[in-house]
Amino acid sequence: MRRPTLPHFAVAMFCGLCLAVVGAACNRVAPTEVLEPLDVVTGWYDVGIEDGKNKIVPSVSVKLRNKSDRPVRSVQINAIFKRVAEAEMWGEHFGWAVDREPLPAGGVTPPVVLRSALGYTSDEARLKMFQNSQFVDAKVEIFLKQGSGVWAKLAEFPIERQLLTQ
Repeated sequence: MRRPTLPHFAVAMFCGLCLAVVGAACNRVAPTEVLEPLDVVTGWYDVGIEDGKNKIVPSVSVKLRNKSDRPVRSVQINAIFKRVAEAEMWGEHFGWAVDREPLPAGGVTPPVVLRSALGYTSDEARLKMFQNSQFVDAKVEIFLKQGSGVWAKLAEFPIERQLLTQ
């Protein structure tokens, strides 16, 4: 019994499709390799009054510059906030660094503001909170991901002891 064979054009199309898929996957560059942080501002955002107490939360604002020669699109960003000397996540903020509209080569995003939902509350004035013996400094780790890729760490910054109102 003779096995059926695919016509040569079908084999050629299949091989071409495989090469295109593999080539596209190989050409994908991790967003952490093409985007660099600019104009980073960290501090403690004044949330206002919550449950009758002043509340401040760690915050970071960052612009991202596309340092590649190609447009970049659909990049997600995740800020992980941690207290200094603690390994556990204290809070996070997830969003879009670059939406569907492509960021051109050399282009810079508007500021991306990321804030933790968790922070400190006190009856004290907000600026006095930094001097409280219970106050622990924090840091932020910023991760990027594009499509179904994995999260990759872009940068880490200390949260400055300054009050932010915007």
